Amino acid sequence: MLQTPELQHAVVHSPETAHPSIPASTARLRALLAQNVALAESLKKLDAHLQHQRESTQSRLLSLKALERQWRSKQAQQDAALREFSPPALYQRLSAAVGEQEALCRGLEESFLEGEGEAVASEREVSEFVRRLREGRKTAYLRAERKERWDEGRVGGWR
Repeated sequence: MLQTPELQHAVVHSPETAHPSIPASTARLRALLAQNVALAESLKKLDAHLQHQRESTQSRLLSLKALERQWRSKQAQQDAALREFSPPALYQRLSAAVGEQEALCRGLEESFLEGEGEAVASEREVSEFVRRLREGRKTAYLRAERKERWDEGRVGGWR
């Protein structure tokens, strides 16, 4: 028995043959080992939960990235559809409308003054010409005024 360490260990640590001081000296160590095992099990559970949360978060992130790409695509489509109503396009259309209205008024004046040969215009034709010319000039003035306000920066903050 003195030559075999396994037998010595069995005799020393056996509940029937062990001295009462041996279990008392190892009780604290056993408690700490049990606590360490419990903490390790808890850590394993937390690790599994964390891994699940990471996978869930990663899949949500991928779906959000896909939604963001879809949104950017829709936004680009919307911007393309509304491009003709953008401030630069509206300003360009307003500038063209001012020039067109001035040309229309000049053309109206020239066509009336050239007349149809030597014929004298009737009072009704003259009043119709004057009415159309006033309407045309009024429209031209209003368009020029809008353009001027835009140029001065007084149109809704657009510039």
